[in-house]
Order: sequence, then structure tokens, then C-alpha cells
Amino acid sequence: MTNENEELLPEELAPEESAYETDYTTGQDNIEFLGLDIHNPVFFASAALILSFAGSVLLFPDSAGGVLTDARDWTLLHFDWFFVLATNIIFLFCLFLGFSPLGKIRLGGPEARPEFGTLSWLSMLFSAGVGIGMVFYGAAEPAAYYTDWFGTPLDVAPRTPEAERLALSATIFHWGVTPWAVYAVIGLALAFFTFNKGLPLTIRSAFYPLLGERVWGWPGHIIDLVAVVATIFGLATSLGLGAKQAASGLDFLFGVGSGLTTQIILIMGITAMAIFSVVRGLDQGVRILSNINVLIAIALLIFVIIAGPTLAIIKGYGANTLAYVTDSVRLSNWIGREDTEWFHGWTIFYWAWWISWSPFVGMFIARVSRGRTIREFLLAVLAVPVVVAVIWFTSFGATAIDQVKSGVGELPNGVTDVSLVLFQMLENLPLAELSSFVAILLLIVFFVTSSDSGSLVIDSITAGGKLHAPTPQRIFWATMEGLIAIVLLVGGGSAALSSLQAGAITTGLPFTLVLLVCCVSLYRGLKEETAG
Repeated sequence: MTNENEELLPEELAPEESAYETDYTTGQDNIEFLGLDIHNPVFFASAALILSFAGSVLLFPDSAGGVLTDARDWTLLHFDWFFVLATNIIFLFCLFLGFSPLGKIRLGGPEARPEFGTLSWLSMLFSAGVGIGMVFYGAAEPAAYYTDWFGTPLDVAPRTPEAERLALSATIFHWGVTPWAVYAVIGLALAFFTFNKGLPLTIRSAFYPLLGERVWGWPGHIIDLVAVVATIFGLATSLGLGAKQAASGLDFLFGVGSGLTTQIILIMGITAMAIFSVVRGLDQGVRILSNINVLIAIALLIFVIIAGPTLAIIKGYGANTLAYVTDSVRLSNWIGREDTEWFHGWTIFYWAWWISWSPFVGMFIARVSRGRTIREFLLAVLAVPVVVAVIWFTSFGATAIDQVKSGVGELPNGVTDVSLVLFQMLENLPLAELSSFVAILLLIVFFVTSSDSGSLVIDSITAGGKLHAPTPQRIFWATMEGLIAIVLLVGGGSAALSSLQAGAITTGLPFTLVLLVCCVSLYRGLKEETAG
């Protein structure tokens, strides 16, 4: 029942001599049910957990919200050191792999060749990874740090030259190499064990060198279950909060109102487009939308560079790159910080959030990276995002900060609503209505690609690692994301979505340990590959 246009991994592309000797066959625990091909018990357990968890938040929003928020705050307070230390170890591990002889290993075997062109590949990486967040926070985060909306980096005095420098370097720090190192480890592990070792494309496969055949039992079920729950809640939360931002933008631009009705219509529209895309598959759906995303983003970026303080933006590229490198050490240090509130509220929050999203983004990166060498993979996943982050955040951030310094528009009065900063900035540039409309369109299309790529990932996990799961299964998960977001918005509003977000952040703590273990498992698997 696969779509004829979908680019899937043909059986003849599976590895031959390098596969592990295991009696397990992909999908052997699956059952067919109402046109679905689902793994037992991962599908049923994850669906039950998702529905019961969402129901609890919906029926008892205050109690559930309090518990989840307390858990999040406790996690951020007591394990800040662990998040920082773990992400640094993961980054150094990626550097080691890239520069070592292991970097020559090709994902899929020596004869494998990339399934997608480089530009399409990079477009899909960004669309699934951080594209939507860069649009949302491109102007807002630097402006917030500069004006002391919620603390300043390293407790620097707001609205000073030092504050401007740190506002940009800290933003790039949050969106640069660290989150992508987290995504790279899980993505590389899954790609290697799937394409080189013939294991199912599911999170548990990355731990086969350590767990052996036990990975097909309950230890593996739990790993996949945590990944599915974290992914669906992260996507549903982002979809709900993103709909609120898009609604705010539409109201800001057209005065249509940003209430619940507009938000629900947006979620329904985004979900419908995601279903259409996910049915068409990677090649005819996600790839095309990702390419459109990047083209629109480049157009908006060029417009801001030309219409904004062009000279300051261009000078800022080099200055902010240097500041990012020099400030990263201080920003990574957790000992003796005077800006504890900012450090926990921004940096540690981000680290936990990236880690909680790593099963989804990492698995999607793995799915589209067959045929790349490990060195090529790491260069693209680590180096290219830093370049893009410097260009993007410098262009949008410098423009917003320039308006604050010049007393132009609303931003000099301080950040009151993060979701409006982008539109407030564009309002003071030429062609404000057109650029704001393009920004809203970009937000919506990015949400669609996040939703459909997330659905493909969840579908693969709950199908026992199969890449040929039935079309109704993909539709089911894409619909679930939209329904959960709508139900929570109707029942609990922003408080319910924030509770889910807090829950996703809390899951980042145990999954951090999982990622560190994954590094060990991946290294062992790569060494076995070269030894054999």
C-alpha cells in the first residue's frame, strides 16, 4: 500500500556482508489492524500513553501543569551541569569521528550513492531541524537579550555595546553547533546501523552493539516508546504554539483576530497540507516542500539585508563569528554564574529541548542521508548550520537591535510579545505588508514540513522500523498531531500546551544519558566495521 511516488529504500540496497547475525527480521512483531501495519506493543503503548497524558492535561490543566512545570524547573535547576557537560562531550565525539579514519566510512556501504542532491538534502535537514525556530526567534531572541526582556547573557548591562555583542553571540551559540551535534549523533548512529548493518530504522537499533538481541525485547520497546512520546508531544506543542504566532501575525497584518477560531483553522490547514505531503512521500512531498521553504527563506533574508542596516549587517558576519567562538566558553560554563535565571531559562532550556527533539530530527536526518560518508555527513550537519545561523541571526538580529537603538517603531519600548517581534521589525522596513505576508507563509510551510517529516519518523518507529508502512498509518500520525494540538488549545489554551512543553523538556534528562550511551554504541559499531 505504499505510494508509487515515494522514494523508499529498495531491498536490493540493503547491506550484504556487513549485516549483524541476528534472527530478528524487520516487522516480525507487527500486526495488521484496520489497514495499518503496526509494531506490537510499541504502537499501542505509545498511543495509550499519548491519549491518557493529553487527557490528564486536558481534564486537570492546573494540577498537571503544576506537576510538569515543577518537574521541568527541578530538572533545569539540578542538572544544568549535566546538560552542558553531555552536549560538550557529544560535540567533541563528533569532531573525533570527523577527523579520524572512521570518517571515511560511507553510509550504506562503499558502493552507495546519495539518494538526494546536496541542495535538497541540506534543505530537508534545515526544514526538519531548526528552520521554524530560526524564523520565530531570528529577530526576537537578539532583541530580547539586548533589552533585558528576560535577563541578559552573563548579566551584562542591557542596551550597551557589550549587550549587543553578547545578544548576537549568545543567540548563535544556542542555534549553532551544539544542537546539531546532538542531532548528528543520533542521526549518524541510526543511518549506520540501518544502511550498513541492515537493522530496522528505529531508535533501538542504535544500541544493538551494547544490548545485543535484548534490543528486540522490552529494553528496546522502552527506548522506542520514549522517542515516540517525546516526538509527538514536541510536534503537537510546536504546532499549537506556532498556530498562535501565525494567528498573531495575521491579526497584526490583516486584523482578522488571533483568537481560538483562527488558531484552529490554521492547525487544520497545516495538518491537511502535512497529510497531503506525507502521503506523497519523501521525494514528491517533503523534498519539494523543503526546497520551497529554503527559497522563501533566502528571499526574505535578502530583503532584510537590503532593506535593513546593510553595512552593519555585513560587518556583523565576521564580528559575530569571532564573538561566537570566543564567548562560547563563557556561555558554556555553569560554575559561579551570576545570570542563573537567564542561564536556566534560555541555555539549559534550549539544551533540554534539543535533546528531547533529537529522536525525531536525528531519525529524519538518518532517513535522507544514505550514500554520504561520515565525514561529509558531519561537515554538513555541524559546519553548515553554524554558517547559516551567523548569517540569519546577524541579519534579523542586527536589524531589530538597530531599530531599538534608533527609537524606531515598537521595539524600543521593549519586547512584550516574542511572537510579534518579527512583524514589528518588518513593519518599519519597506514593503512591510508584503514581507510580513511572506514571513507568515514561511512559518506555515515550515510547520508543514516539520509535521510531515515528524509523521514519517513516528510511522517508522511504530511500524517496527519498516520504511514501507501503509499510507493510512502516515495519515493517522499526522492527524494525531493536529488533533492533540486542537484539543489542548480548546480545553486548556496556552497553559495546556506549556504543560506539554514542560513534559517534553523533562524527558530530555533521561534521553541525555541515552545519547551518551549511543556514542559508545556507535563507536563500537564503527570499529567493528573497520575491523571486519
